[in-house]
Amino acid sequence: MQTYCRLATDHIRSLSFWAWSKPPNTKFSLVKPVPSSTVYDLDLIPSHIEKPSYAQSGQVDPQLIPKSPVIWSQPEIDKIRRSCQLARKVLNDLHTIIEPGIPTEELDAHARDMITSLSAYPSPLNFNGFPKSISTSVNNVAAHGIPDGRPLENGDILNIDVTVYLDGFHGDCSDTFMVGKVDEHAENLINVTRECLEEGIGACGPGKWLRGIGHAIQKHAKKNDCTTVPLFLGHGIGEFFHGPPDIYHCLNNYPGQMKPGMVFTVEPVVSEGDRRVRILEDGWTAVTVDNSRTAQMEHTVLVTETGVEILTANVDVDHDNVTK
Repeated sequence: MQTYCRLATDHIRSLSFWAWSKPPNTKFSLVKPVPSSTVYDLDLIPSHIEKPSYAQSGQVDPQLIPKSPVIWSQPEIDKIRRSCQLARKVLNDLHTIIEPGIPTEELDAHARDMITSLSAYPSPLNFNGFPKSISTSVNNVAAHGIPDGRPLENGDILNIDVTVYLDGFHGDCSDTFMVGKVDEHAENLINVTRECLEEGIGACGPGKWLRGIGHAIQKHAKKNDCTTVPLFLGHGIGEFFHGPPDIYHCLNNYPGQMKPGMVFTVEPVVSEGDRRVRILEDGWTAVTVDNSRTAQMEHTVLVTETGVEILTANVDVDHDNVTK
């Protein structure tokens, strides 16, 4: 299995506890990857763009990943914030061109061109060998969907995950969008996922336990007859794409408390059915075992002295992006 998102490995899987839900009786298009008509490599990234260490080799140097959560300085936080705001800008722009008939590989090309035009690097590209600049996960694809030639269909739900590397720091966010007119169950799943993200961020703050994020998220998902997919974790981020702390989105006993200056993502994957996923032959695409739909939303957050700042907040909409 490849690793694009932070995954619950065998070692840390024992720190979490699972939940189940029963999917609604509804019809939608099941998604399997199709061949992509576009192939590109690192040579398409302008030479003046600063690139992360893995951009050429596809391998992340474990020596560059800290053993414990980093407390970032104010100048470093300012750079992370700029990366996060750029990632949000790209995600918002992609939202405007989503419509039935557009292949996800076109969204990927659009994102790559926009990111590089703004002097940044698309962080997923060649991260552990990931072949595209964003990930696009449709309907029953829980995560790691590779943009391809399948045209989006009316009624699909589409998660887009955007991460950029700007001035030496990464910024990461995602959202799930409706394609055309969706059924009421899909709309409910998206709303519950958004609420789960809000509940998780609401559990953040100085001195609070990291495990409390997952407790709050799973409680809300279960109350709404959904479940979280425990395999996919939030993660620390900054000069590295993925690092400590691990952020579970289910019941867990992960150790540690939040401290001012910590930066990490909260990114629950919520299923309307089974929590389990399987990895397809491409080594990346994770689909639910019972073909249930999932939705995912993500913010990068900063723990402050008084609460938490959402670094990837949509400043045009989320005017109050600081929770005290």
